[in-house]
Amino acid sequence: MANKSPKTMKMSQKVTKTPDQMPYFSDFEQGLPVLYAKLGYTFKDVSLLCRALTHRSYDPKKSYERLEFLGDALLSSIITKALFAQYPKHDEGKLTRMRAALVRQETLVQIADHLELSRHLILGVGERKGGGRHRASILADAVEALIAAVYLDNLNSDGENIIHRMVMDWYKDLIQEVGQEQVLKDAKSRLQELLQGNRLPLPTYELIQTLGSAPNQVFVVRCHCTVVGVDPIIETGASRRIAEQKCAERMINQLNKLLPNS
Repeated sequence: MANKSPKTMKMSQKVTKTPDQMPYFSDFEQGLPVLYAKLGYTFKDVSLLCRALTHRSYDPKKSYERLEFLGDALLSSIITKALFAQYPKHDEGKLTRMRAALVRQETLVQIADHLELSRHLILGVGERKGGGRHRASILADAVEALIAAVYLDNLNSDGENIIHRMVMDWYKDLIQEVGQEQVLKDAKSRLQELLQGNRLPLPTYELIQTLGSAPNQVFVVRCHCTVVGVDPIIETGASRRIAEQKCAERMINQLNKLLPNS
């Protein structure tokens, strides 16, 4: 049964806690009330939710991979229809770029962070030790799998409408923001332009740690801006580029509160 809708989010919304600061649920069922509250939805078939959060490192036969395949298609369809209706004057090329910005890994990770999915992931021992809870690809895949799980949980009733409402709750503000040309640029480019517009030095990015071993490494990056009152940002990612982009996004959030030309 669907409950009260969760709050919408923005593309530059800052997560109040980093993954390292949030306690994880060692018992899947223990975390269900927390996740249901975040989703605004209660599963009828909990096994669907369990599968949506299970990585192949824990059980290759019961992982989220098939759900991810379906969820990717559902998400793309929902976003495509929403953009088509919201922006009647945009051509196919512009709409395609906007959709890509909304379904790209970085955006899905923001949604995963908003839902605190890292607390609920079911991972094998090696993946947990290798920093799998921080891995952008796993978080993004879990969001897509979750979409499919909600859809299938309502397959005999109103699945399409229920998942449409849920996705639009997550994306309402994002769809408004993506109409701005700035949002279509990556976070590092936007941060550079913001600093240059205020005649400030460019940011520096430092790789401070690498967790795990290839090909399952997690990169820890620190971003620093020489602006009074702005703290360094530390983020993780499946690649150095992803970690830097996440740092840049959060740094923009800080600067927007301080700089006049933002």
